[in-house]
Amino acid sequence: MHESERHRVILSSVQDRAVVTVTDLCNLTGASEATIRRDISALHMQHKVRRVRGGVEALNPPQFVGLAGRTFAVNQTMRIREKQAIARAAVDLCEDGEPIIINGGTTTFQMVHPLANRRCQVFTNSFPIAEHLLKHSKNTVMVSGGAIYREQNIILSPFENDVTRNFYARRMFMGAQGVGPPGVMEADPLLIRAEEKLMGQADELVVLVDSSKFSQRSSLVLCGLERISILITDEGITDKAATMLDAADVKLIVAQSGGAQEEEEVAS
Repeated sequence: MHESERHRVILSSVQDRAVVTVTDLCNLTGASEATIRRDISALHMQHKVRRVRGGVEALNPPQFVGLAGRTFAVNQTMRIREKQAIARAAVDLCEDGEPIIINGGTTTFQMVHPLANRRCQVFTNSFPIAEHLLKHSKNTVMVSGGAIYREQNIILSPFENDVTRNFYARRMFMGAQGVGPPGVMEADPLLIRAEEKLMGQADELVVLVDSSKFSQRSSLVLCGLERISILITDEGITDKAATMLDAADVKLIVAQSGGAQEEEEVAS
């Protein structure tokens, strides 16, 4: 990633959290710790951010604290080819007329492009997914009620009796903060609550994660691996991660960013 691109990522990331750590920025940009520290020093000297111990903060920290985790805008710039390949493989599972649930996220957002040629019944809590499908497809679109969290572009309801309980789907497609032996992990308790509600309305759970998510962890576990019916990832998945899914009887689909995809059925 070029220096100017790293600087944009750093400036964007400090808009939704009080402090962003050097480690977070290394994960966001793929740069070394030494490079990120030089970037922070440069932006600090330009009076664009404030350097703090172990990280960086905005000169004018946001008054509204959003959900934990990276913003939609930042995530959307990362591993885009892999996300597009994963999304194409996900849409290949969909049939015209069937109801599906798509959870908010930047990998699931990439499903909107191949879905332009489908006519599904889509329920989503993602504002950009709903908006794009309404403008550029013939799919029927329903959205959950609640507050829109601008940073993640997601709609979350604090109420149990919202419209979510009235929609039932064969499959739910969702991303994740990380995937590991404990299961599917997320970054915020509000996301956990919303996703649990959506998962209860679908027969099968299809998890869409790029291979970097197998090395990321969170203290919040959404569900065990046994709840996953299908996991779609890219060719960067390690043998260790594939073996972990095999042991949990998860069907693995490896999407090739060149267009082809390989399906490995690790469930009997």
